[in-house]
Amino acid sequence: ANITQAIDFDTAAIAAAELGVNVQKEEGEASAENLMSRDLEEILKDDDNENLIERPAIVVVMGHVDHGKTAILDAIRNTNVVAGEAGGITQHIGAYQVEFAPTGSKETKKITFLDTPGHEAFTAMRARGAHITDIVIIVVSAEDGVMPTTVEAINHAKEAKVPILVAINKIDLPNADIEKVKGDLSANGLQPEDWGGKTPVVLCSAKTKQGIDELLDHISLLAELEELKGNPDRHAVATVIESNLDSSLGPIATVIVNAGTLKKGDAFVCGTTLGKVRLMEDANGKRIDTVNLSAPSRVSGFDEVPQIGDILQVVSNEKEARGLLNKLKDIEESRKKRSFADLVTRLSEGKLKQLRVVLKADAHGSLEALQDSMAKLSTDGVAVKVIHAGIGSVSETDVMMASASDGIVIAFHTDVPSTVSRTAEREGVEVRMYDIVYALLDDVEGLVKGLVEPEEEEQIVGQLDVKEVFLTKRSEQIVGGKVKSGSMKRLPFRLLRGDKKEEVGTGKIISLRKVDKDIKEAKEGTECGMRVDTSILVEPGDVLEVFLKELKKK
Repeated sequence: ANITQAIDFDTAAIAAAELGVNVQKEEGEASAENLMSRDLEEILKDDDNENLIERPAIVVVMGHVDHGKTAILDAIRNTNVVAGEAGGITQHIGAYQVEFAPTGSKETKKITFLDTPGHEAFTAMRARGAHITDIVIIVVSAEDGVMPTTVEAINHAKEAKVPILVAINKIDLPNADIEKVKGDLSANGLQPEDWGGKTPVVLCSAKTKQGIDELLDHISLLAELEELKGNPDRHAVATVIESNLDSSLGPIATVIVNAGTLKKGDAFVCGTTLGKVRLMEDANGKRIDTVNLSAPSRVSGFDEVPQIGDILQVVSNEKEARGLLNKLKDIEESRKKRSFADLVTRLSEGKLKQLRVVLKADAHGSLEALQDSMAKLSTDGVAVKVIHAGIGSVSETDVMMASASDGIVIAFHTDVPSTVSRTAEREGVEVRMYDIVYALLDDVEGLVKGLVEPEEEEQIVGQLDVKEVFLTKRSEQIVGGKVKSGSMKRLPFRLLRGDKKEEVGTGKIISLRKVDKDIKEAKEGTECGMRVDTSILVEPGDVLEVFLKELKKK
């Protein structure tokens, strides 16, 4: 690492210990690097298990706009909520919390629902690294079945790697065909439990309220299985799910608390801005002074409008906030846009095992043919995975999905609007356009072949017959001998012994000398002395075999 490069705490602690310095990590606050990466798991990993308590599940509801997503949310909001609030609830923010008693239980539980206007906010949070959702509910109409928008929602949920629950709505309508819907779900990788799969499916009607209690029970069960916990006593950490500039309050944001308890007056850093909590409101517009685990709140007090997905981290005071903000801004400036070249590098280094593709085409026939052909381009080292496929122009949602998944967008016989191109440029997403099938497939094949994780290939550089061992000191020894084949270089070696020349150990040549001169190489037929590092005592008669390992593309 150089002086401007960031290193993790563990590495820093080891380096400090070598210098005789004892360092301790400050509890309850995230590093600038983790805040910038928006990695909640990394931010919260050091929380003491003794301080963790059960927290409410955070649930996002997705689906086709006409399949009753909003109606189901309204039915949930007005059913089994805290006594005295039902019926007259007006939602002021894009999230709310319900409290209910699961069937057969006297104890109440809370669930937080994110009411996003579509997939955009959900995808934007993922694209910026925020993994806030615990459970995804996919709403499907019993009449219409799985639509292209439903498939998009399913793909988003799969990529988020969170439990998926399907709510088949409108079962009260005469044209409801539940078995057809289950077949559609199975075709898209969501096999219902009663069909032998693992996806829980709840039949419901937002209109008649049928199945709503069962839906809440399923959410409660999934939450229990996930063992969702948080530390209420640390400095608060929250995720921004909405933000805007209010004419009277200035920059405001709706946040969900991931850890700790957010309090009025708290100093904080959020993204590349800072602030102090001045005002907080719950989902009903009621002023509050504290926000608990998994609860949503509208917060004012930001210096600037934060981005969706930014992490709000409470700190001890405003001075500390300014110091952390300066670090965040330095990291932001030094970060490069994710580019196709970076993607290639990460794949070639084995850091990514899949080439993830968002595929758009002009017609269903083209789309299906391309999906089949691209699947066949997968190799043992890199899989080509179409994470979403659709008809029509490339949209901002397509770009954000590719960004969230470290993927690329491929457009076949379809266009990319200028606004979408600008979004792709801003997000660092490669968008490739093709009119010829073979050109598309050749490019993807060439890309995959170049991305396959390299394998090691060993090359024997030379062998030396050991004549004498002059000095032994710790693991280092001075060895003299004659090069019988190839050459000797400062490389790793294996020690061969006995008539069968069996390997007895390994080591490395540290330096080479001939008479009184240091040399880089001793060639075949010449004698030399060498200082070697090995834990095995070298003996006269041994053969020292030098080798080199090279990375070879498959």
